[in-house]
Amino acid sequence: MNTRPLPLPPPSGATTAFRTARDTLLRHRTDPAAAHRDFRWPRPAAFNWALDWFDTVAADPARRDRTALRLVRGPRPEDDAVLTWGELSRRSARVANRLRGLGVRRGDAVLLLLDNQEALWETMLACVKLGAVLVPTYITATPAELADRVERARIRCVIADATLIDRSRQWQPEVPLAIAVPAAGPPWKPYEDHRTASASFRPDGPTGAHDPLLRYFTSGTTTRPKLVEHTHTSYPIGHLSGMYWNGLLPGDVHLNVSAPGWAKHAWSSLFTPWNAEAAVVALDSAHSARPDTVLHVLRTRAVTSFCAPPTVWRALLAAGPGPRPPALREAVSAGEPLDAGLLESFRRAWGVDVRDGYGQTETTARIGWTPGTTPLPGRIGRPLPGCRALLIDPDTGREAADETPGELCVDLAENPVGLMRGYTGDPARTAEAFAGGLYRTGDLMIRSPDGILRCLGRTDDQFNSFGHRVSPQELEAVVLRCPAVREAAVVPAPDPAGGQVPKAYAVLAPGSRPGAAARAVFALLRAELPAEKRIRALEFRTSLPRTPSGKLRRSALRDEPPGPEHRPGR
Repeated sequence: MNTRPLPLPPPSGATTAFRTARDTLLRHRTDPAAAHRDFRWPRPAAFNWALDWFDTVAADPARRDRTALRLVRGPRPEDDAVLTWGELSRRSARVANRLRGLGVRRGDAVLLLLDNQEALWETMLACVKLGAVLVPTYITATPAELADRVERARIRCVIADATLIDRSRQWQPEVPLAIAVPAAGPPWKPYEDHRTASASFRPDGPTGAHDPLLRYFTSGTTTRPKLVEHTHTSYPIGHLSGMYWNGLLPGDVHLNVSAPGWAKHAWSSLFTPWNAEAAVVALDSAHSARPDTVLHVLRTRAVTSFCAPPTVWRALLAAGPGPRPPALREAVSAGEPLDAGLLESFRRAWGVDVRDGYGQTETTARIGWTPGTTPLPGRIGRPLPGCRALLIDPDTGREAADETPGELCVDLAENPVGLMRGYTGDPARTAEAFAGGLYRTGDLMIRSPDGILRCLGRTDDQFNSFGHRVSPQELEAVVLRCPAVREAAVVPAPDPAGGQVPKAYAVLAPGSRPGAAARAVFALLRAELPAEKRIRALEFRTSLPRTPSGKLRRSALRDEPPGPEHRPGR
């Protein structure tokens, strides 16, 4: 594998600035101190990632025939759909020309209702080239959810898999242009018509680096999903931090299991790997969470880098991970903090560290364990190059001292890269998020004196019990240290004396029994927590409510009536 980038054809100024920043991170891949010292965010006035970066790489004779995308189509690698940089460059140019011919213009919002298939990446690249605004959505969205997205994201064009267009009846007449992949009857226009368009694309003008590019709906774990807007700077350039966190190199093969429609898909199946000139490996949504399929692909597609949420890592462990995939070098996880048992299990099984990281739909990767560092259980790492962890004490409004909880914020005076423009159509929420010259993430963290951060959870998940502030994630981490527990969630339960007390919901590990598991959990809590933070009730379930992206939905548990409970000493 070539770890040094090859010379590119004569680039634009924006391309040069982007490549210089990218190469600085590659050069210091295992030296985060040097990366922090030397890295500077590129800040071009005009930038179109698909034209200034992807097509520039694809035009290089030494690169154009390298694999850019591998879509897994079955157990045998020879059955996969494999597209090179050159092929994707030409295909996306044809789609861009076809869309422009149908009336799609710069700034128009385009809803994508596509699974992991060739058309998804062709269309995303095409819309970037056009300057259209992408609104990817997950293929399991209901008709009501789609109608909400069409209205709130101001959709002008929909591109949908032909098998999914039956969900469009209540909103399709309001959309000027509807395209079906591969084809369907009127009023849907056939996607396949793009094949006759020109493979040479000329933009209608420069793309402003801060023009809108993407609108993503948040996972909505506690409130109605917000509509996050990103620019041609904040995600394409901002995901240089994700490239560094993942530890990707030119020629790598990167597998990410996130489904289209979630921002993590743009993170790890588009910008992060292609910033590094790595190949993307993708599974369709029906197979992306199946442990047998994921393990087989890791072993048969020469995957060097793998990214998955904790739910998938737990499923792989429960299935029996087997020997280490032969090419695997990097393993990362995001979405929720990794528990110590999971981290140690994969160290023993594969001899690799699963490195935690942190970001949001609203931001790119900001914190993480990078290659060459050893992750500590329950900690999410240090700030990534170009990023700073500013913790603000929620009570005083001042910067929090070490070992003191504070809300993670971004100082807007630093002109940060990798941060959203705001929430589309919601000026009140945008003003709240950007109040006081800061972007407020809503995540509470503690920083140790050596700069390592621990996430305590969402500020709106915190609650008071007997006058003490309780962090659900802190208690969940203790419960998960019990071998009899596979998953855990902590929420407040009403109490006449304390107002609210912590209650845990847990999923048993295979072979465990509820009574013995409850005794083991309460013994662990007594040993590791002060009395005011101990869980007062424990309820076992077969599963916990999660968003489609795998995040816990504690709000759903808070709203449910209690079931049979175990209590300390019983």
